[in-house]
Amino acid sequence: MFFKLLKESFIFAVNSVVVNKLRTFLSLFGITIGIFSIISVFTVIDWMGKAVHDSISTLGDNVIYVDKWPWTFGNVKWWDIIKWPAISIKDYEAILNKSTKAKTACLYVYQNEMLKYKKNQASDAGVIAATHEFENVRSFEIENGRYFSPEESATGKNAAIIGYEVANRLFEKANPVGKQITIAGYRTNIVGVFKKEGKGGISDNGMDEVTLVPFNYAKNFINMRNNFIDAILMIKAKDGVTTQELSDETVQVLRAIRRLRPEEIDNFSINKASVITQQFDAVFVGIKIGGWIIGGFSILVGGFGIANIMFVSVRERTNIIGIQKALGAKRSFILQQFLTESVLLSVIGGLLGVLMIFIGTLVINYLYELNMHITLGNVILAVIISAVIGIVAGYAPAYSAAKMNPVDAIGYSFG
Repeated sequence: MFFKLLKESFIFAVNSVVVNKLRTFLSLFGITIGIFSIISVFTVIDWMGKAVHDSISTLGDNVIYVDKWPWTFGNVKWWDIIKWPAISIKDYEAILNKSTKAKTACLYVYQNEMLKYKKNQASDAGVIAATHEFENVRSFEIENGRYFSPEESATGKNAAIIGYEVANRLFEKANPVGKQITIAGYRTNIVGVFKKEGKGGISDNGMDEVTLVPFNYAKNFINMRNNFIDAILMIKAKDGVTTQELSDETVQVLRAIRRLRPEEIDNFSINKASVITQQFDAVFVGIKIGGWIIGGFSILVGGFGIANIMFVSVRERTNIIGIQKALGAKRSFILQQFLTESVLLSVIGGLLGVLMIFIGTLVINYLYELNMHITLGNVILAVIISAVIGIVAGYAPAYSAAKMNPVDAIGYSFG
């Protein structure tokens, strides 16, 4: 019986929506904008969260980063940090030789250089000079070619692996492997091309727009003794060793090699990928709250619009309500009938908002290749929010219709 009444209520609601197209559109508009505001924010946050997660996964949750500069500033002032020595090859060798908790370590230096191939060039292109262990610490894939051999890394062979975007800029559609480019004026052989990672990474510069060369080769054009060099020591923990244990031992090893007295503070920074996650979690919470506030006002306005339209609908159908009651229709049926119409209006409005977001993501992905998608969870959330608003906004008009006296209702139609 319940489902039969629900079916009849749904038919009444659909007929009302179809007959009053303009009124339906005006009723839906507020809900559509509200759902669009909220769900679009959540969609962007989901995409950003995935980008953060994917980016951090390339760093590794069992890797620490020893840098001159901290990722978050504490009590130490930047003008004090600037006096600290840069991370050096001695720090790297000390970790390899003395650490009992490190599985491996890699020293890399980042610097912008000029890249050229025939008439094509990439000015201020990112160049990473890394020791051979880079492949064991930093996650990446090589689409074409290979990684450096141990001999190439040890002897400082003039070899390079270029990023996907660098390959496009210098070689366009040609195969770069086996060809020769110049880096800061030095001829360098291309041995590999990194697989495209795509945009959205936040933890480092990504591999799409960089060129990787052996550390010993980069000594030809990078001053490794420069105190302001952008050098980072990546240390990967052994299985079963926490990053905190690794950090504590690293501090001891580096303090010893740098000959720091007990009363002196560390003149280096230990950074972890988890720091990035914590920072972005707080940002995401703030953005979500902002999305709820902005979208909430639109939905509130849309709810009032639906309530107003429903009151008009009740008034227009007063005679029909009277006839239904005279024929034995119960209050619950009348209440259900108008609530179904209200919920239907609201849900349609919400789905239109979702459709707008879906189209928007298609356009954004086409233009910028961001791999942004609306999730099923957000679609369900949009439907639930819309349905709740429909119930809340339509209850008062539905209740006023349900409690009408059939005699008065029928008489109203002849008034």
